[in-house]
Amino acid sequence: MTQRAGHSAQAIDAACSKAGAALIAYLPVGFPTVEQSIRAGQVLADCGVDVLELGFPYSDPGMDGPTIQKATVEALNNGTHLEDLFHAVDELTAYGIPTCSMTYWNPVEWWGVDRFARDFAAVGGSGLITPDLPPEEGAQWEAAAKANDLECIYLVAPSSPLHRLELISAHSRGWVYAASSMGVTGARARVDSHVRDLVERTRSAGAERVCVGLGVSTGEQAGEIGTYADGVIVGSALVKTLFAEPFDRALHNLEALATELVHGAHNARRPQE
Repeated sequence: MTQRAGHSAQAIDAACSKAGAALIAYLPVGFPTVEQSIRAGQVLADCGVDVLELGFPYSDPGMDGPTIQKATVEALNNGTHLEDLFHAVDELTAYGIPTCSMTYWNPVEWWGVDRFARDFAAVGGSGLITPDLPPEEGAQWEAAAKANDLECIYLVAPSSPLHRLELISAHSRGWVYAASSMGVTGARARVDSHVRDLVERTRSAGAERVCVGLGVSTGEQAGEIGTYADGVIVGSALVKTLFAEPFDRALHNLEALATELVHGAHNARRPQE
């Protein structure tokens, strides 16, 4: 593919227009290696995943569960750097899949906020999910993102009161990330039932698009969440497949799970035969 991918919001809208929800897949850049993480992203694109969320490995990942922490530690031990993130985004957006990044704020500040926004936009990046940057402290990033046509994706949680949902909805560009449960990332047998209420409250507070993550691990869960959310975010369950060896087997497992998840999300609102 030669045409670079657009924004994640456009891909989410396209999926929702076909009686389903978008499937957003998380992968840590640099795991198992930088080039293998890019190859994994291409496999996900071929499976029909709508948006890639590349995690940048960080030494103090407060939101990440054990599976993603293990993967990001390995990525850090491999020497993964911000240049590798830009390289991966460049390769994957050129492949045709909208790609955003979840990153803790320190690496962005270290690189330089305006410089980061310019460099990320230059390789076709869609925007950033910033789990430890609240909107109250996001003015510099929001200005840089707006100047470079990047999405600002903030997080809401089940505990978020109305005034917080309104603040986050007003400051988000693209979509809002709804954490389905309190705590860290990780595949779960079930997704907390109050997430539907969180999505509805966030929409009522002004959010144009609300996507749900933390704990989704099966096609059935993706289909359930896709009946009311604009997008379904899956991380740990996909990352877990990449620990298999050899790497060809890991890609096979990744493809099988991604295909199941995409089918669940994309058919979420279609009448069951």
